[in-house]
Amino acid sequence: MKGKTPMTFGEIPMMDEAMVALWTKLGPIDKLIASMSISAEEEHNKEADLKEDAYFHSRDKSRIDMISKSIKTKAFKKQKTTKVFQKGDEVEMASLVDGFIGSYYNATIVTSGTLPGRDNYRVKYKTLLTNDEASPLEDIVIVSMVWPVPPDHQTKIILVKNDFCLYDMVDVFTNDGWWFGLITGKIGKKCYFYFPTTRDNIEYPSDVWRFHQEWSNGEWI
Repeated sequence: MKGKTPMTFGEIPMMDEAMVALWTKLGPIDKLIASMSISAEEEHNKEADLKEDAYFHSRDKSRIDMISKSIKTKAFKKQKTTKVFQKGDEVEMASLVDGFIGSYYNATIVTSGTLPGRDNYRVKYKTLLTNDEASPLEDIVIVSMVWPVPPDHQTKIILVKNDFCLYDMVDVFTNDGWWFGLITGKIGKKCYFYFPTTRDNIEYPSDVWRFHQEWSNGEWI
């Protein structure tokens, strides 16, 4: 809510016809007193509006901080999974690299099950390439970084996106992977997203994000 522009001395305030008739009958001193009174009221309203804006900004910041903390906790948390993947399975990988925590990448299992004596998999990424960009990147990753590809709720997402809520936790596809964040605003067909692990607030079109889901106890929630 924005405050109104303060009235200058001698300016006639917004009035109905009865008030205008009364104003024209006032002498110079009475007009001065009336103007000062109205100006004081305008200043009071402006101050109240500023306090209200500060309150809502503070409330929104507190809520964003709370959700951001939850996102960071989930992003840094190692998954507890008992699912054993086989060679050729499509999976999603969490990054544990500084600057990339909170991002997830699609990959394919190269080895069948965990390697002997090791709690890990060899995977081939779908969107990440080797340094020379000649072939898909392969890597050995720990089991807690791997989970199934989230179910495709594309039809549901299209319907829900029309009635999305601010602060919904989402994944945005950018820089070759899904990045965990929350919705902070919408202008036209574009949304603003805040990413707590990188502290970026960026605008993206509405067709590059999905609602965030967590893999827990063998199912998506």
